Amino acid sequence: MRLANLGGRLVLVDGSRALDVATASEGRFGPHPLDAYRDWDAFVEWASAADVSSGNPYGSNDLGCPVPDPSQVFGIGLNYADHAAEAGMPLPDSPMVFTKFASCLTGPTGEIPLVPGKVDWEAELVVVIGRGGRGISVEDALDHVAGLTVGQDVSERALQTAGANAQFNLGKSHDRFGPIGPVVVTLDELADPHDLAIGCSLDDQTVQDSRTSQMVFGIAELVSYLSRVVELRGGDVIFTGTPPGVGVGRSPQRFVVDGEVLTTWIEGIGEMRHRFVAPAR
Repeated sequence: MRLANLGGRLVLVDGSRALDVATASEGRFGPHPLDAYRDWDAFVEWASAADVSSGNPYGSNDLGCPVPDPSQVFGIGLNYADHAAEAGMPLPDSPMVFTKFASCLTGPTGEIPLVPGKVDWEAELVVVIGRGGRGISVEDALDHVAGLTVGQDVSERALQTAGANAQFNLGKSHDRFGPIGPVVVTLDELADPHDLAIGCSLDDQTVQDSRTSQMVFGIAELVSYLSRVVELRGGDVIFTGTPPGVGVGRSPQRFVVDGEVLTTWIEGIGEMRHRFVAPAR
């Protein structure tokens, strides 16, 4: 099953067709893209029998953020050993958690305002929670996952590292610094959801190229760990960390410049494409 946001409405997609959920379910499920996660088990039961092929044609550029306005957005730092090495930092003993404020989320295509400083890229696998809860065991954690999507943890490094205490949350939460999409894909649609090719390019030059199997803490571990402290809710999203190849870790360092196009992909899920645009002077 593939869920998306088409014109602000929840749809199921298959190939080039999109089925409007509110219409097809005769109002059983609402039109907002988050409505699928308000009763995830009931939604899965209904969607498994839905005929997506009866939907209408759509264009990939018409898709918006598949999970807009989630109640919680989590970020995980240093979750690939080779990324920690390029950052010159030891691997954490437990997941390193921060947040991206929900107002930074945007869809899979479009422009991203280029702010002053050192704007960097971070391709990431994003987990979307379906069934919420607290104290979730590692063994049960995947049953709480609605699906996976592609994400970019765009980061402005100057603000992120300013002062004596890091400002991760702010440096990663500028306008449209959290693109996700194009769709949320349920785990059963993927040959191996724990081993997917992931990467991104700037102006068609590949800058990150790895596999999600290289994560230090896997999907189930992250869901379980977070749920020991907070109540996870349907529609919450977890940015699971980035592989090596970020700009700040290069020698010499490289950061995004005006007009560059960032393309981000994950095997079996899809691709995002964004252009960075500096404000007019």
